[in-house]
Amino acid sequence: MDRWFEVHAFRIGAPDARLVAILFTDISDRRRAALQTQESEDRLTQALTAGNGIGTWDWDIPKDRVKADERFARLYGVTVEMARKGAPLERYFACVHPDDLSATRSRFADAMEAGGDYSGEYRVVQSDGAIRWVAAQGRCKLSADGAPLRFSGVSFDITERKQADLRQHALLELGDAIRDLTEPGEIAYAASAILGPALQVSRVGYGVIDTVRETITVERDWNAPGITTIAGTLRFRDYGSYIEDLKAGRTVAIADVDRDARTSETADMLKAISAASFVNMPLVEQDDFVALLYANNASARVWTDDDLLLMREVAERVRTATERLRAENARRASEEQFRVFAEAVPNQIWAARPDGHLYWFNQQVYAFNGVEPGALDGKRSWATQVHPEDSPSATEAWRRSLTTGERYNAEFRARGKDGIYRWFLVRADPVRAADGTILRWVGTNTDIDDSRRQAAELIRWNETLEEQVAARTRELMATEEALRQSQKMEAVGQLTGGIAHDFNNLLTGITGSLELLGIRIAQGRLNDVERYSIAAQGAAKRAAALTHRLLAFSRRQTLDPKPTDINRLVSGLEDLVRRTVGPEIEVEVVEAVGLWATLVDPNQLENALLNLCINARDAMPEGGRLTIETANRWIDARTAHQRELEPGQYVSLSVSDTGTGMPPEVIAKAFDPFFTTKPLGLGTGLGLSMIYGFARQSGGQVRIYSEVGDGTNVCLYLPRHFGEAEDAGVDSELSDAPRALDGETVLVVDDEPTVRMLVIEVLEELGYAAIEAADGAAGLKLLQSSARIDLLVTDVGLPGGMNGRQMADAARVGRPDLKILFITGYAENAVVGNGFLDPGMHVMTKPFAMEALAGRIKALITAG
Repeated sequence: MDRWFEVHAFRIGAPDARLVAILFTDISDRRRAALQTQESEDRLTQALTAGNGIGTWDWDIPKDRVKADERFARLYGVTVEMARKGAPLERYFACVHPDDLSATRSRFADAMEAGGDYSGEYRVVQSDGAIRWVAAQGRCKLSADGAPLRFSGVSFDITERKQADLRQHALLELGDAIRDLTEPGEIAYAASAILGPALQVSRVGYGVIDTVRETITVERDWNAPGITTIAGTLRFRDYGSYIEDLKAGRTVAIADVDRDARTSETADMLKAISAASFVNMPLVEQDDFVALLYANNASARVWTDDDLLLMREVAERVRTATERLRAENARRASEEQFRVFAEAVPNQIWAARPDGHLYWFNQQVYAFNGVEPGALDGKRSWATQVHPEDSPSATEAWRRSLTTGERYNAEFRARGKDGIYRWFLVRADPVRAADGTILRWVGTNTDIDDSRRQAAELIRWNETLEEQVAARTRELMATEEALRQSQKMEAVGQLTGGIAHDFNNLLTGITGSLELLGIRIAQGRLNDVERYSIAAQGAAKRAAALTHRLLAFSRRQTLDPKPTDINRLVSGLEDLVRRTVGPEIEVEVVEAVGLWATLVDPNQLENALLNLCINARDAMPEGGRLTIETANRWIDARTAHQRELEPGQYVSLSVSDTGTGMPPEVIAKAFDPFFTTKPLGLGTGLGLSMIYGFARQSGGQVRIYSEVGDGTNVCLYLPRHFGEAEDAGVDSELSDAPRALDGETVLVVDDEPTVRMLVIEVLEELGYAAIEAADGAAGLKLLQSSARIDLLVTDVGLPGGMNGRQMADAARVGRPDLKILFITGYAENAVVGNGFLDPGMHVMTKPFAMEALAGRIKALITAG
């Protein structure tokens, strides 16, 4: 192994002896230790370099000498030699940023007082003006008596991390600051106020450029404390020649105006406005230099890539926000201009989305239709205002235009707020983007009703005078006939007083007919028997109808729901309605194509429809138009909540009139029991309450829409039934009723002897074995016996503490498949529960035809 020696030679003896002594000292161990120390320092330097380390430092506190490595020396502005030998601490502190110096001193003092670890972050200003961020960590050692001895540590360059954090923070702050601003100048100033502190400069601002005059106009800029604004107009040539770079779209970043050839001759001018160093970043739109983002610093400094990157990001965000704001302002101005124009012209104007969804109408549309703003919005709402005969062609033409993008052109009749249809010429053109994409449709409706009428009138006037006279004569004759018919109908169909008065009249008809029936039979005059029998039955049916009104009001009406085609039901009643309202009222029936079925009691629905038509007639004493309309409805969650319905599919039946209308306070009370606006004796006030109770029991709803002087619309909403509607049955005679099979037995329970007698006689007439009981207890005893019972026919209200439903439930314990038919004129909620029966239970409302009872009994017994 090689060894190291330190060699010293010196003379010995007399000079002329020429003797030399040589001393060899083995320094191998010392040399090896020095090499190891150097290698360790080199490895530390490499590690610090790899980890952004600046260098190490050691402060001999009593001697106030800080020794540091080469990297540390360059950063703090001292020579490498001075750093190796050691320099006072203040020599290094002289490079610390003034804003950070006080805090840095304080943290050093705290570590020296208590001993232990030190950690801090601060900025250092380099000789070229560049600012670097430093993170320093060290430990202070104290002597036995607590005096500080040595302070050693390491420092790291964290400039990149700090600048990234500052940039991110500045951009986030910028987004928050400009989000709700509405003026370009406010956006520019907000960006300047954020960018200035982030860059740690003296001034930041935006200016508008005039490339011809080579000027910049600054409305407002951000200035650090003690710095004066340069708001106003400045000429670039007064401050150097760098305008040529800006015109070429290049960013100008000058670290020291004294040293840059473009500004050295005008350096004093720039320093006078606190721009010893600056960045000018041109903002270009469509290849034109239109604006400038600038940052000025009162002293020379180096502009890093991070500084320029932050300025570019801020400039881009400001440009995006400004363009968005400019576009929004332009859109608003355009829309306002269009709105003013659209409201000024007499035509109806509307707009639709590319898919045909109509979303805007001018006031002329609402004034004609009489609907609230927004009521016509959507893809199909407008079609409800079109005459049914014109709707298919108008809708198909609109669909074709949406598909092809061609102009929409159609003529059709639209219904006004008075219910009268007028002819319109409707045109719409697409508004397209630059690439041809349709942005929206804009259309106009021009009223051509008068011109069409004038054209038709001209044709009529071209006919012969004889034909005109004949037509006029027929018109007068028709008017006279209408007057006679009106006089006839005024005495028909009116209620003649309160409910007690109605019942007295009806009971008189029943008892009187039966009394005369008995007299004629006793006299042997059988020819008049049928006439009195029919009269008694008619009075009884009218009494039943009045009872049904009362039950519907109290929501205890028994329903017999069936799958029903409302179009078929309306058609069956149309002639009766026309006769009831009289010829002075025009009746229009609008039946929806493809109408869904609904599960309701058709008889009760007929009753409700007739009541609504009578109310509409009474609201039009001078005549008018009555419209019965059916439709399929999709009710969404929001609309269902407003109408107290479940969301889903419904069938609507509405009756509209052009009568006097109702004020809001009357609408609010319209469904209240016994509330009526008719004179005393002309109404019971149960009609609408009966309709309301029927609709709610059927799972639907009824709503009134009315305006005073414009008429009323009453609309029933009934749930859709997913199935086919039943065909209307044909009444049969008792003699045609099906016969019983051998042994079929029916138990009849009713506390009214007359009812029991009639039902049993009908059963025996048809061949059924009949068992009877007068109350629930007796009936249950028979049901709990071993006797054959194929069907239980029972009243609901029974004496003895057990009603018909309770008896039926008890009977099903031993006879779970027992079929039950309730015959009742009064159905309690406890029996039918919300208007519907349990499986295997059925109901018939008194009074009923005997042949209907026989048919129902046979159907129930033979059912599986």
